[in-house]
Amino acid sequence: MTDPFSAESVDDGRLLAALVGHEQFRDDYAGGGVLSDGPRHGPYWLRLITPDLYEPINQEKAVQILREWVDTLWDVPTELEADLQREVFARLAAADGIYYFSELGDEAIHDWGRVHDYFHEFVLIDRSAGGITLIVAADD
Repeated sequence: MTDPFSAESVDDGRLLAALVGHEQFRDDYAGGGVLSDGPRHGPYWLRLITPDLYEPINQEKAVQILREWVDTLWDVPTELEADLQREVFARLAAADGIYYFSELGDEAIHDWGRVHDYFHEFVLIDRSAGGITLIVAADD
């Protein structure tokens, strides 16, 4: 998900709040897609997710988390590696701010949220491009 914004107009906290409140954020990432009135986000109950749960991290740490996720699951085919470079790692390199969604405790996991063994979420803020991008690395 990428949405344009005016680079000077909004601070990071307001951008994160807009993201969490966006209809496209209502996705359980388990194949059902976005539900406009859905109560879930990834493995968690949506009502428990707040912008302050997103912690700023540096690019190196974000790349490390994503590489560990990718390398744990499979040997990456050449075409997929090119897609990851273009769609994920290049965006990480261009971002002015990178936020990582903190894992919530067991009480926040929805009724069937344990279908995800891995769930990593990053918000990239690119002020020069006027964009915010949500990157989700998950399995089900």
